[in-house]
Amino acid sequence: MAIFLLKKSYQANNQKEIGFKDLWGSYGVFTTIRLFGKPGKLILFKSHIKGLIKSLKKYKIYSKNIEKNIKHLINSSIKKDINYDHLLRVALTKKILSISIRKRLKPKKNFELKLINFRRIDPETKNLYYKKILKELNKYDPSKIDIALVYKGKILETCTSNILFFKNREFFSPKNNCYIGNTINYLKKKIKISFKDINYKDLKKFDEIMLIGSGKGVTPVKYIKQMNWKSKNNFGYKKIIKYLNF
Repeated sequence: MAIFLLKKSYQANNQKEIGFKDLWGSYGVFTTIRLFGKPGKLILFKSHIKGLIKSLKKYKIYSKNIEKNIKHLINSSIKKDINYDHLLRVALTKKILSISIRKRLKPKKNFELKLINFRRIDPETKNLYYKKILKELNKYDPSKIDIALVYKGKILETCTSNILFFKNREFFSPKNNCYIGNTINYLKKKIKISFKDINYKDLKKFDEIMLIGSGKGVTPVKYIKQMNWKSKNNFGYKKIIKYLNF
């Protein structure tokens, strides 16, 4: 169960505080940012805000001064005397802006990936239609297991992260029907990643599979028991962890 430091909601038009609403299932968008250190630093903050504003405009819920208001509410939510290793989530609908800060769960060794047949609604956007995903995630310990989404025989993303595959000294990641997140966008500036369709039937060909995201950081997958797949080495992980060691 998530441990929250903060959960607040506001009227989007005037920032008046109201009772907290997580907004899952609503017509709207969100972003999740890693909050780390003392004083707390928001990792890849500019990229997250840029993506959030883009999504707000796409969903036609953007309004004048919304970026300024989001930044003000975020800054007022972060305390200078706390040593953070948390995740800050901002979610918006036309009428409501919600902010929460929860403890980041550190992925454990022998991390397992499970597979389900599902594609997110409007997968190129971080929208709030997550009830199916939350239902699946709640079946497992998120520090030990994540769920990969499969659609028409293609691996897309997990419920929380992008997926990075490694073989023959090359990195690959899905390019369609998934959200290309801020962390993997940052990583692709440091190493070469080939974005392409990854076939479910080809999973066994990869030596390593890693999860990349704000919450998971870089998490090497040890097993996919449904496919009888097991990680062969950690060469790829060692190559990229130096770029994402925050």
